Amino acid sequence: MAGTFSGGMKRRLSVAISMIGAPLCCYLDEPSTGLDPASRRTLWSCIKKAKKTRAIFLTTHSMEEAEGLCDRLGIFVDGALRCIGNPKELTARFGGFYILTVTGEHGTENRVSELVHSLATDVRITYSISGTQKFEIASSQVTLAKVFKAMTDNKARLGIRDWGIANTTLEEAFIKISRGAIGT
Repeated sequence: MAGTFSGGMKRRLSVAISMIGAPLCCYLDEPSTGLDPASRRTLWSCIKKAKKTRAIFLTTHSMEEAEGLCDRLGIFVDGALRCIGNPKELTARFGGFYILTVTGEHGTENRVSELVHSLATDVRITYSISGTQKFEIASSQVTLAKVFKAMTDNKARLGIRDWGIANTTLEEAFIKISRGAIGT
């Protein structure tokens, strides 16, 4: 009968079967791959509940899934464990930067870039297309207040239409780790 189920239903069934008998340890390989967002959230709720009474080892390529479900995680690159810690520790340890996204009027990119580079010495442009630029700024070199002041004070003068700032995500830290940009 299970052979007639959809891929998502088979995946949910395999997770349910792994929980039968309340094992002390459960291994889940990509448990939410192929599920729609609502089914994924429901499955994650079940896994969160189950992890209160058993150890769950989870493999995933989804940093959203890892961040939402894992108390501790290890990142493997080419079959070798590169780092281990909780999601916040890894993000702080391997991130350490803010992501500033600025969209300005056409032709203002150089002036916007000069402004951002004046805020800190460790600034990297990671994206620039059609008036939108994305910068990585070392969080150890700048305060959020300083960035907010610079953006609001120069918004009209530089033709900045929109801007936003965020902390490093686990996905961004993972990309840096997997590219070998950071030694562990």
